[in-house]
Amino acid sequence: MENFESKNLNNKRVALNTLGCRLNLSETGSIAQGFKDRGYDIVEFGEPADVIFINTCTVTDSADSSCRNLIRKAHNSSPEGKIVVAGCYAQMEPEKIAGMQGVDLVLGNSEKYKVFEYLDEESENQVHVDKSWEFFGAATTEADTHTRAFLKIQDGCNYVCSFCIIPFARGRSRAISIKDAVSEAQKLVSSGFKEIVLTGVNIGEYEQSSGEKLHDLVASLLAIDGLERFRLSSVEPNTFTDELIAVLKSSPKVMDHFHIPLQSGDDEILSAMRRRYTVADYKKVIAKLMVAFPNAGIGADMIVGFPGETKEQFENTFNLAKELPITHFHVFPYSKRKNTTAAKMENHIHSAEKKSRVKSLIMFGDAKLNLFTEDQIGKITKVLFERRNKLGFFEGYTSNYLRVQVQTELDLSNQISNVCLTRIESGKLFGELLQ
Repeated sequence: MENFESKNLNNKRVALNTLGCRLNLSETGSIAQGFKDRGYDIVEFGEPADVIFINTCTVTDSADSSCRNLIRKAHNSSPEGKIVVAGCYAQMEPEKIAGMQGVDLVLGNSEKYKVFEYLDEESENQVHVDKSWEFFGAATTEADTHTRAFLKIQDGCNYVCSFCIIPFARGRSRAISIKDAVSEAQKLVSSGFKEIVLTGVNIGEYEQSSGEKLHDLVASLLAIDGLERFRLSSVEPNTFTDELIAVLKSSPKVMDHFHIPLQSGDDEILSAMRRRYTVADYKKVIAKLMVAFPNAGIGADMIVGFPGETKEQFENTFNLAKELPITHFHVFPYSKRKNTTAAKMENHIHSAEKKSRVKSLIMFGDAKLNLFTEDQIGKITKVLFERRNKLGFFEGYTSNYLRVQVQTELDLSNQISNVCLTRIESGKLFGELLQ
């Protein structure tokens, strides 16, 4: 991880905002710590600040639009503040971002770790984007407000899925060593974090990038004294090995929630997307996970309206999502990304049709999640609590990633407690603390 040298800047104020994936969250966490070490006070995004740091996403048109809206919001709240726009959208559209009102610095995915050097410079050059593709470690820090710690073990991707811009924004796959990952995880546990989530662009490529096996890394992390809960972020179905499942099953620290991208339930569309598995392959992975973790929550990304997708092919995705024990639907309309193969394909689906398909799949996903939640009523589970919400209930997540609320006068921040899940009201899951 980048070692930020401490400086005293007389309590300047910095606001940070992160769009996109958990990998971005881990990176912003490290950069937030760098600001804190230099004497900055971290304030809520939208409050007046001397520096506003926005770590961006570019996976869809909607993500790009959200980035631009955040820049405008930052300028309105802090017209004299320095606005720094970094990350994937900055990597892909630096000049466009630099032309927006109020933007002072545009930093690519490698350059964002050098933000303090650029802030100290008086140079008129406000765009710093290249493709050196170094590996910079990152993790949630005490400067963050997250209860779970996100630990970055991998970056970039060697896959070239036809719809995906991320290999252009983050480069080829590279990874941290097991030794360094364990060292970073030990620091997180020593800082008081009880749960660690491994993140990366494609963590299933860990072995190809590091020369070490992912299941060996996971086993080493699970052996850390003081670590109580462990999760993986998204893992491609073709990289979820039997050895990895065996290691996960062997430890009570592993939470029974897994995110396995699906994208489509039709083999022809999967082939056109250049995905490295078939529907049958996907079913096998899910079946093995459910044998090992019978009460697991399963998350899946699904792209709707890929070029040429017929109604029958969409129905194949819908029916597969219905058949499989997927509980957490992450549905996206296909978004044309510049320089990708899919952008040049014919038969692009009309936006109204894409919206209709997305809506129907999201509504069905909500219904499945509700049924899954109802099935948990009466069960006793451990919950890692995060914060008290506006209604006065303490909130946290079950092992299978259901958000639960309890009524208590106790401060349960960052505490793991036994909870009996009792009822659902207005779509919210409630429980009672057990002594």
